[in-house]
Amino acid sequence: MQFLYKIPGYILLLFGGFCLSWGGFVIRSFEEASVWQILLLRSSFFMIALIIFLIITYKKNTIRILKDAGFAGLLGGFVMSLSFIAFVVAMTNTSVANVVFIISTQTMFLAIFGYFYLKEKVSLVNFISILLAMSGITIMVGDSLTSGSFFGNLVALAIPINFSILVMIIRKNKNLDMVPAIFYSGIFSVIYGLILSESFVFTSHDILMGFFLGVPQLAFGFICITIGSRSTPSATIGLLMLSETICAPIWVLLFLNEIPPVSTLIGGFIIIIAIIIKSFDKKIKSLK
Repeated sequence: MQFLYKIPGYILLLFGGFCLSWGGFVIRSFEEASVWQILLLRSSFFMIALIIFLIITYKKNTIRILKDAGFAGLLGGFVMSLSFIAFVVAMTNTSVANVVFIISTQTMFLAIFGYFYLKEKVSLVNFISILLAMSGITIMVGDSLTSGSFFGNLVALAIPINFSILVMIIRKNKNLDMVPAIFYSGIFSVIYGLILSESFVFTSHDILMGFFLGVPQLAFGFICITIGSRSTPSATIGLLMLSETICAPIWVLLFLNEIPPVSTLIGGFIIIIAIIIKSFDKKIKSLK
């Protein structure tokens, strides 16, 4: 797996976003599994894939690296596990387009949390992008009050918020390795699934979908993004991650004929514009 570290970061980020973009389609493809059963299958396969990756990559140092993450790693894993729950719940209660557009606002929440938690200044460009992103979410969430998908949109908001909290934890613990945090998030998610699943009987089709959701979609996606982010300028990461935002609605449109409402397309377009505007913030600062 060391070869992954030699691949250019932007390629890994694009591929990671591509992998993550299949989440909505795969969740829609389950036959009988409930939300908690989907979470259990997804997390179990995710854990297996991640353990294999850790052993191949870190070999005999695997246990030491997990221990070195300490309480910060556990806390980060717990926060991320809440995002895993929110993702599955949101995908079963609102459109795929709504979920991925809302997830893409994580860069805006990072700026907000950074201002309050790390006392980082919010530039004018950042402020404008935040206002645009929030207006895009308002359009989508406002329309969902009449369409019946309000709960799903509200749950989806927990994903970028939890991700921003995770980044704040990492920023406060600069030596924290993201991989152990992701590993712990898998453990927590498996526990949630074991406790809350009403049955442990699955069809062979649902087990296969759980594999696709846990390994190619989640494990490969997160591993590529984690490694790719190390060598990619922060201003570029948000733009490259739009591959998930753009591709996810396309898969369910092509294969499941799920057409998002007009309000979602309008709100999503505004959010994408906000992300593009925010990406110029770092570039403007570098020119000064």
